[in-house]
Amino acid sequence: MAEIDTDWRLVDGVATAWFGAPSLVEGAALAGRIVEMSAGIAVDLRATGMRVRLDSDAHAGAVSAAARDLGLAADPAALQDMGVVFESANPSEVRRFWQRVLGYAPGQDGGLADPVRRDPAIRIRQSTEPRPLRNRIHLDVVRPAAAVEQAGLGEASGPYGVCHADPDGNEVDLVPGAALGESSGTADWQAVFSAMACYRTTSPEQQRDLAAAAAALADDAGFPLLIDLRPGLVIIDSGKDQSEEDAHGLELDFTGLAADLQTAARRLGAIADPGLPRFAQLFLDAADVAAVRAFWVAALGYTHDRRAGVSDIHDPRRLNPVLVFQELDASETERRRQRNRIHFELAVPSDLAQTRVAATVAAGGRLVGEAEGRWRVADPEGNEIVIVSGV
Repeated sequence: MAEIDTDWRLVDGVATAWFGAPSLVEGAALAGRIVEMSAGIAVDLRATGMRVRLDSDAHAGAVSAAARDLGLAADPAALQDMGVVFESANPSEVRRFWQRVLGYAPGQDGGLADPVRRDPAIRIRQSTEPRPLRNRIHLDVVRPAAAVEQAGLGEASGPYGVCHADPDGNEVDLVPGAALGESSGTADWQAVFSAMACYRTTSPEQQRDLAAAAAALADDAGFPLLIDLRPGLVIIDSGKDQSEEDAHGLELDFTGLAADLQTAARRLGAIADPGLPRFAQLFLDAADVAAVRAFWVAALGYTHDRRAGVSDIHDPRRLNPVLVFQELDASETERRRQRNRIHFELAVPSDLAQTRVAATVAAGGRLVGEAEGRWRVADPEGNEIVIVSGV
């Protein structure tokens, strides 16, 4: 791999770089070159740049050279990857449940991984510590209605009739998505909290041309579209709620942009895969939402949602999962004392790990454990994050 003082860093064991770009179109120019080098490189194109995750260290020099040729510079400080860890007395049963919920593939160390490497990895670790009360962390997962039905989780509960619990009692709201609209002009799109269309492609050239066309349409509209390139696949995504006017704050009807994007994709011969869209976010219950949310903004480098009354915080580059806060009754003292069965894990470059740990503690965190390359920090109410160095 390229040396540690160049563009690339190991993040969760993968050689990764972030290249800043002033527009989607300029970023798409680099993305087009990258997919022609190797179909296995994962590219996440954003309005301010792109994340590149290599399938082989041999491509690092060529990608960096292409970026320099286009005048794009790397910023290692932008790199991080967030995952979710379940501590369970029943790892195999918990794993089966979440594999059905998410449609994930088997991952490392007995965990689960998103096959298209967009949503957070799940790690499952053996634990014998009794934690019988309701967890303070749960997940929301939104998938097409057919995929939700196929998961076969049985009767749901909760105020919206979408809540399911795994064998340990960890909860998920598994929400069926819907078509973005009634028009055939947006038939390729699913509303899964994000507005999303996933297109199968048959060549790097088709991938490159679709990314370039989508970037040009989004830049012309002034919309910060998310465009992810995977082997044989282009995912076009609004980001959570960004298809709605009050969320994006632009003078834009997103369904019109979605129709233009669909037309461009079909003209290039790309085929929509309606079963693939998926959105996953993390929920955290807190007695003092303001204090806990302030901790997580600092710990993750996240940004507040622009809308009044919305508790969401999100990765400014829309690369890691949204974190949502809801109020917990302060009188539930036993539940608040119980250590969560779920915690978050944040992988950062090794040369930035100590700085991130210090910032997280300074934001009101408490260092509760340390091992080689791993620091466990609790927020003001005991919810935990493990910061992982490099690998």
